[in-house]
Amino acid sequence: MIGPNGGIAQTLVSSIKGIPFKFINGLDIENSTRVIYFTYSSTTFQRRYADFLSRSTDSSGRLLKYGLHTKNAFVIYTSLMFPNGVALSKNHSFLLVVETIRIRILKFNLGTNNFEPEVFAVLPRVADNIKMNHKGEFWVALNAGRFGEIDDDTPDPIGIKYDQEGRILKQLDGNGKYVFSSISEINEVNRTLYIGSVTKPYVAILKF
Repeated sequence: MIGPNGGIAQTLVSSIKGIPFKFINGLDIENSTRVIYFTYSSTTFQRRYADFLSRSTDSSGRLLKYGLHTKNAFVIYTSLMFPNGVALSKNHSFLLVVETIRIRILKFNLGTNNFEPEVFAVLPRVADNIKMNHKGEFWVALNAGRFGEIDDDTPDPIGIKYDQEGRILKQLDGNGKYVFSSISEINEVNRTLYIGSVTKPYVAILKF
């Protein structure tokens, strides 16, 4: 963790039940309770082998939470296949997790002892991160599904916006261009989309 004014990074947690983390991924913070929800993508693969993980049947991924007050980490759910991006709902009543290998988004209802998830959305291609905007809507970045360029008349979804019920509100199309073949994050701020890539050195800006 790094404070708002910068400085030396502080390690909050490096293991669970005595086993060091190999591949920590997405996170979101519930400010009122000072709880961090985060994904542990795999107990088998390290980050540099993410491509191999995405093509595997590994189900060692987990969803965890860490209390900034208690300084303890807990496992919420296991047997996930490459859990990736994480996003809390606006009222913190539920949590969304991208399950990359299964190409879907899971919904975990919070405030209950039963963390059995339900399917929030089934995706058209492999996804990466998910972010909430100020209205409580969610943008999910579609990271892969093609290599190189494709025909202009072929649908090429690179991002989808959902409402809190899982209904599609908007889709972004990459028009088959190579530059949009590996979108990792879409963040909406003041009618502007900031689009990042995990493999390409840019941040794209789209105003609407």
